This record gives sequence, structure tokens and C-alpha cells, in this order.
Amino acid sequence: MPKFSANLTMMFNEVKFLDRFERASKAGFKAVEFMFPYEWSREQLAGALESHKLEQVLFNLPAGDWAGRDRGIACIPGPESEFKDGVESALNYAETLRCPTINCLVGLTPVGVGADKVHQTLMDNLRFAADALEKKGIRFVIEMLNHNAVLGFHLVRTREALQLLEEVDHPNLRLQYDIYHMQIMEGNLIDTISANISSIGHIQIADNPGRHEPGTGEINFPNVFAAIDEVGYNGWIGCEYIPAGQTEEGLGWFEPYKE
Repeated sequence: MPKFSANLTMMFNEVKFLDRFERASKAGFKAVEFMFPYEWSREQLAGALESHKLEQVLFNLPAGDWAGRDRGIACIPGPESEFKDGVESALNYAETLRCPTINCLVGLTPVGVGADKVHQTLMDNLRFAADALEKKGIRFVIEMLNHNAVLGFHLVRTREALQLLEEVDHPNLRLQYDIYHMQIMEGNLIDTISANISSIGHIQIADNPGRHEPGTGEINFPNVFAAIDEVGYNGWIGCEYIPAGQTEEGLGWFEPYKE
């Protein structure tokens, strides 16, 4: 049966961030994820996880100046040292939180830079991160985003990401497959997941349109979940969606999957 982690960046926004751990636990979740931990101390987050008997399953590498519209720096020539510092920071958090997987947002394609240089920078950064995380037993994943939500994002389709994995050629690099983003970009969710499950290290969900909870849009989630089960995926599925109303009121879809 699929197992789901609550994304605390988006869910339970009715309360402050550190209070969302309790709400997730009371709603029946056994695990959580979020975009970035760096605003809070490792001790604060570890304490919240321990208090509410939750596993931390994923967070992102530092992504540059998020408020200034950076969406990652892995593909940008120049800030390589900043990228490496971010990997070290993420490792420190992951070890404290016992988090098994870290995601990388690769960034916007830089304007006025040759495509070959951008590509080589990205491959070098991904190899560095994959190697550093592997030494600590932490899985490394990269994510494709839809270009309507993040105009100019460098990685927007599954085939592009799979080609990148092949070129980087590192055993510790896989995909984070976000069903919401890929429904917008290419559809064909079940066939794509089934054909590429060995390359997928984490899955996230939201319905489309609206990026709300399952059952609010066009995606047949019971069929998708059954297919994910059938191909033997035993990792977490992250609920990275924006609740259409109060978070708990929209959790009817989750009831059949509670332990």
C-alpha cells in the first residue's frame, strides 16, 4: 500500500511551521517533508520530529536567493563554491534529521551563457553532490518542474532528466517525479512511472488544475496509486499540494491509506 508524507511547506498552513508537525501527526501521517529546513536550527526540527514520532523523508538543497527568484543554482556557471557549501549544509541537516533523500532544484537556464557550458556546469555539480551524499548514505534526486509555474526552469520533461542521469552516470542520482508538474508537461503518468521506476527515487503529488489535494482535479489518483504499488515502489509519496480549504477537511482521499 502506498505510504504518504505530509509536505509541511504547503500543508497545515493554518498554523506556524513548527506547529505543523503536531497537526500532521494527529492527521495520521507517519512522515513529513518540506522544501527548506535552513530557517530553523537542526535541533528545533529534530525535536519536533521526535516529539510527534515522525520521520523526515526529504528536503531540498539550498536554492540560491529564493526571494530574488532563484530556483536553484546547479546549472549556473559561477556560484560553484556556493553550491558546494549548500551540499555541506544539507548534509549536516540530513544527518541530524536522519533524512534519507535530498532533492535538487537545478535552476533557471542562465541567459547569455552557452548551452555547453551550462550543461557541463550542471553535470559537474550533480556529480559532486551525488558523490558527497552517497558517502553518507543519502539518496540524491533531481526534479522536473512545469514551465508554466517556473518560467525558464532548466529541467521540465522526464526524457530530459533521464538523459541527464545517463550522462552524469552516478549510481546515487535519481529522479524526483512530481505528478502535478508532469501531468501539465506530458501526461501519460502511469506508463512513464512504470517504465522508469528504477530511476525514480521519490514521488510527489498534487491534482491539476489548481495544485490541490487528490480528487479535486483531472488525475485518477486511485489508478495512479495502484500502478505505483504494482511496479513495486516502496518509497514515500510526498503530498506537495495546496489544500483547497482547511487542510484536515481535504484529507478524505487519505483515509483508505492510513495504517
